[in-house]
Amino acid sequence: MQKNPYINTDTQSSNTNIGLQNRNPYINQQNPLSQNSLLFDSFDTQKFLVGVAVGAVGVYLLTNEEAQKTLFKSVIKTGELLSAGIEELKERFEDAKAELEAQKEV
Repeated sequence: MQKNPYINTDTQSSNTNIGLQNRNPYINQQNPLSQNSLLFDSFDTQKFLVGVAVGAVGVYLLTNEEAQKTLFKSVIKTGELLSAGIEELKERFEDAKAELEAQKEV
């Protein structure tokens, strides 16, 4: 009796995708869920939740006038603090420069 290579009569082997593909090269016996799993393999719940939170904050700011006013006021105050800090650094730099010149003259 001749054995047909296209009919699986091996009951001893495991039902892995590799085993099924080796038995019949003309039939793709992949797990149907494995095709969709490529989409979900790269899914990151933490990044998704961060995206949802950022989106919710964005929608809130775009739709609420009071929130926009508060945001703009805080941005202006932050800018003023930064410019004051830069001016203070410039003054300290000039003071240090003057001290070095005073030490050279002595």
